[in-house]
Amino acid sequence: MRIPRIYHSSPLNQGEQVQLEDEAAGHVGRVLRMGSGEQISLFNGDGKDYLCEIINAGKKQVSVQVLSSSDNNSESPLNIHLGQVISRGDRMEFTIQKSVELGVNTITPLFSERCGVKLSGERLEKKVQQWQKIAISACEQSGRSVVPIIRPAMALNQWCEEQTSALKLNLHPRAAFGVNGLTLEGSRIRLLIGPEGGLSPQEIAMTETQDFTEILLGPRVLRTETAALTTLSALQLKFGDLG
Repeated sequence: MRIPRIYHSSPLNQGEQVQLEDEAAGHVGRVLRMGSGEQISLFNGDGKDYLCEIINAGKKQVSVQVLSSSDNNSESPLNIHLGQVISRGDRMEFTIQKSVELGVNTITPLFSERCGVKLSGERLEKKVQQWQKIAISACEQSGRSVVPIIRPAMALNQWCEEQTSALKLNLHPRAAFGVNGLTLEGSRIRLLIGPEGGLSPQEIAMTETQDFTEILLGPRVLRTETAALTTLSALQLKFGDLG
């Protein structure tokens, strides 16, 4: 049986006893119905896995002892920052979940001219917190111990204007080449994925002034979530650790 992986936000040290946070305790105690003597693996985002033994387990409170720690080498050699224009419904959640599984390091939700989602204030803050939880769950499932950051949402032009040494990529159906035509110096990539309706002509022109490289995925038009995951997969296959 695979040892369950659980996120714990606080520092962890070998030999200490810790109490799981409420949501994690409920999952271990009520959902998995685990008891004392059984083992779980904790991670807190520092790149390590912590093997733990359950000391006490109830439906609301679970305490464990940290037995050992080990480096987790599941991170991609690429450092990918995804700028994703916010999509409707559960498409954004799907994109975040699968992007984390594919090794993305940072995700910035973006607003563009054709973004069909209207969020602001407290509603937007809660949505970003929800997306961060989805990223954590994706790490639990995929075996990662470094948690990608979901940044506060911002306007497309603000994100494009940020200073970076990364290779900046934007999908365009009339680009001259695809991922296989790219040359990567270093390991950092910024990938821009537009909304369902695509970027406006003015936004495309703006990305050109910000030194984005336009790339083509193929002859078919892909939905925004498909475009993100296909491009990430292609980048990991050519430059990263897939295949």
